[in-house]
Amino acid sequence: MKLGEKAIDFSLKGVDGKVYSLASFAEAKALVVIFSCNHCPYVQAYEDRIIEIARDYRNRKVNLVAINSNDSVSYPDDSLEEMIQRSKMKGFNFPYLHDETQKTARAYAATHTPHLFVFDSQKSLAYTGKIDDNWENPARVQKRYLRDALEDLLEGKLVRLPETHAIGCTIKWKK
Repeated sequence: MKLGEKAIDFSLKGVDGKVYSLASFAEAKALVVIFSCNHCPYVQAYEDRIIEIARDYRNRKVNLVAINSNDSVSYPDDSLEEMIQRSKMKGFNFPYLHDETQKTARAYAATHTPHLFVFDSQKSLAYTGKIDDNWENPARVQKRYLRDALEDLLEGKLVRLPETHAIGCTIKWKK
């Protein structure tokens, strides 16, 4: 996706049994779509930070949603059943959705887990890339790209750094 493009609709089942679409987040002042999974060490390193960001911004009408698009046949840790268990174990406070067909990941041109797409209140892409500058050690983070983007959007400003390079595991595509 290119900056300024509109969010692409989806209809995906969450670990809570509900089906979510873009309309589920219509009231959000900012929407963070994170392509994620269970097994990637980069995602695992970021999970607590994602939970914290969701908590910190919830009352400011920011919604986070994680989407797992990995091939769960070749990577059974990424099955819906395992997603349900991981969500419970970690206490996810955001919807965690299963993109079984991988159509959503392809539509967004997602490449990695985690790969972020942040949309403004009009659902236009305002930021894409990574969460911060140190996936391994939260204590050593110097640049908080996602938080900076959210603050800029909530203040009605253009995002100061609208694009960073997503890092992590590549999405595991079906053959």
